[in-house]
This record gives sequence, C-alpha cells and structure tokens, in this order.
Amino acid sequence: MRAVGIMLHGGPDVLQVVDVPEVHAGPGQIRIRVHAACVNPTDTMARNGSRAEQQKVDPPPYVPGMDVAGIVDEVGQGVSTGVRIGDAVMAMVVPNGRHGGYREQIVLSERAVVPIPAGATLVEACTLPMNGLTARQSLDLLGLSPGQVLAVTGAAGAYGGYIVQLAKTEGLTVIADASEADRALVLSLGADIVVARGKDVAARIRDHFPNGVDGLADGAVLSDLAVPAVRDGGAFTSVRGFVGEPQRGVRFTTTFVRSYDGAWEKLDRLRQLVEAGALTLRVAAAYTPEQAADAHRRLEAGGTRGRLVIAF
Repeated sequence: MRAVGIMLHGGPDVLQVVDVPEVHAGPGQIRIRVHAACVNPTDTMARNGSRAEQQKVDPPPYVPGMDVAGIVDEVGQGVSTGVRIGDAVMAMVVPNGRHGGYREQIVLSERAVVPIPAGATLVEACTLPMNGLTARQSLDLLGLSPGQVLAVTGAAGAYGGYIVQLAKTEGLTVIADASEADRALVLSLGADIVVARGKDVAARIRDHFPNGVDGLADGAVLSDLAVPAVRDGGAFTSVRGFVGEPQRGVRFTTTFVRSYDGAWEKLDRLRQLVEAGALTLRVAAAYTPEQAADAHRRLEAGGTRGRLVIAF
C-alpha cells in the first residue's frame, strides 16, 4: 500500500512514496480508503525534524498527515456511530510512526470518523478536521460569551479563517488582521473589523478597543507582540505552545488539538456548520503523492490561501 513518508528528516525532497503494510479494522474501528490528505504546517515540522522527539520512527518510514477524507472500506465489530462500508467520511489523524494521513488506507477509532459535509468533495472535506477542531478548541479555551470581542491574528489562514467564522456563529465581535491583499477575504469570512497585519498589530487593535479585547487567538504566532492587545483579565491562546509571562490577570492557554482526537460530536458539529454555510472549505491546489515535495515547498514559501491537498 502506498504512503508518503520520510526515512530521514530534512527538506521537502526527503518526502518519498513508500510501501507500508495493509491494515485492518479491529473492534470499534473503521478503515478508510484515503482519497485526500491535507497538507498542514505541522506536517512540515514533522518532516524537517522540529518535532523529532514526538515521532516514533523506528523503524522508518515516518508518515505525516493529520487530515484525511475517503471511503469506508472496512468496519470493525461494535461500531455504533452508523458508519457503513461505502460512506464518504473525514477524520483527524494523530500521527504515530507509519500511522499518518499521507497513506492510501488508514484505520481509526470510530469516534474519529464522521461523514463529509453534503455537497463537498473528498478533497474539500479533508481540509476541515484538524484545522476546524483546532479552531474549536481555541474558542473553547478562550471561553468568551456572546457580545464579547475576539481578536484573531493570521486570520487569512485555515485556522484563523475557521476561528473567525466559528466566532461569528457564537455572537462574538471579531477584529482580525490581514494584508491588504487578504482584506476582502477576511471580511468575507465575517470579521467585523480588519486591521493591517504586522508586529505592531496590538496597537492597531487597541486603536479600536482602547481597553483591549476580551480574547485573542494567535494564529500568526506573534506571541509576546500580540499580548498587549488583550484587556486586563482577558484571555489569550496560542497554537505553538507559547505561554506569556504572568501579567495583568491575562489567562494564557495553549491549543493542542491532539487532545480533541476522537471528539466525534465536535467534528460532526463542524460538518453541520459547513452544510449550513457558516464554515467555508478552501482548497488551494491538489497534488499527487509523487508531488508531495512540491506541496511542502509551496506551503513553506508562504502566502497560500486555502489548503494544499495530496490526492491518492
């Protein structure tokens, strides 16, 4: 069975098509014939060695990938979520050794697998699970109430875009950053106010909310540079493990989506929001497994709007 993996860490060219053993669904598990796997920044870090300590690569290859969509081709005993052979589904994957999304076939817990949104293609659907659940977790950690103000950095990205759209479904006022080229996109996602991106974005946010915002989701990984935008006693969540120095009663949290693995109800709710038109699936381009290195190069070059996908 084909997969895209690495034998050694390095640049995009270390990605190669490899052969891995076939897997089968056990009790409470579902096997998916993967047709599409999303390419995310976390995959590039898995490839380049930034997260080598989290990887089990003995023996290689290590297979990256945290998002898949495909067709169910095997259902284990005791599966109770209503999924059947032939269903089009999507799931978040927590990579472990050869168990990553860049493979033609994968076995997952039934709790990780939900139907794709009606009307979506498999390529489109694979862009939702990990990014959508990351956005969901960030909002859960921030714990804001309708009418409060949320700031989002990196709003034009997949995570940031989902944060903006989810926040609007929950009655929040959203101020977001964007380049001039992305301003119309971020407004179309639902942001109430858009300010120019950059290292001084906190000052721009304070121009609109002098006392600071109630919460901030830092998709641009500005870290300390973004903290001043938050009011005294407000909330700040990061996506790369940053925790700010104690100050002004600001509540710092870190968003690590792996803890939402198997969060069936949350992922299925995201599916429903796509079907309702509240969340937008954005695909930049699709690549063959043999072109995986090109997809990583393009992602690392920056400026991609929508997700890149490996189509099997």
